[in-house]
Amino acid sequence: MPTNKQRRENERRRLQRQLEQRRQREIARKRFTLIASIVGTLVVIAAVVIVIAVASGGNGKSNTAAGASTTPATSVTPSASATPTTSAPAVKAKAAKGPSVTFNGVTVKGAADLTGEPGVTSKASTAPAKLEYKDLVVGKGAAAKPTSTVTVQYSGVLYKNGTPFDSSWSRGQAASFSLAQVVPGFTRGIGGTTGVPPMKVGGRRIMILPAALGYGSAGQGAIPANSPLVFVVDLTKVSG
Repeated sequence: MPTNKQRRENERRRLQRQLEQRRQREIARKRFTLIASIVGTLVVIAAVVIVIAVASGGNGKSNTAAGASTTPATSVTPSASATPTTSAPAVKAKAAKGPSVTFNGVTVKGAADLTGEPGVTSKASTAPAKLEYKDLVVGKGAAAKPTSTVTVQYSGVLYKNGTPFDSSWSRGQAASFSLAQVVPGFTRGIGGTTGVPPMKVGGRRIMILPAALGYGSAGQGAIPANSPLVFVVDLTKVSG
């Protein structure tokens, strides 16, 4: 039979085992809590990264959709803000052939040949007071409106001396844009206004813009301030 001393020793050992087991359980609980906390933090970080990636991808798509056109933006015109946005290299366009036409100091070589780029020169003595135009080819297709989206080929030169500043022909591709978002002279000269009939698809027109209907006193790029402008425009497509 165990003595009292032995019984006390056995009880002490039993209590030590219970305390050790309790300590081990506490350590395991803390370890699990720490691991769970780390895992939770990683899950939250991963979720945030995924949300940012999805949002970034969505914005990129919407910005592309906002461009709406696969045609390269023009370098100076017809953008209302006229910020150069294309890096497309210049190409040698086919030159239009045939008789020349002169109108208010502007001469257009190959005036009626819509298969090539017309040669445009200008020697003006006085600035125009209003929008002036001459149809070199009268189109027979749909008529443009001031709010239409159009596709055009065009050449632009300074009215004063004929210095070229922009050409869709040199980019090898027609330009597409809304007439509601361009300089007023383009809107009126293509879409029509009082005294100026709208262009029709298949037509070619000389447009002489006073500075106020172009870039005014601000100028833009190769266009000096207060410069009247000349455009020879071929209308190839109209929508809206």
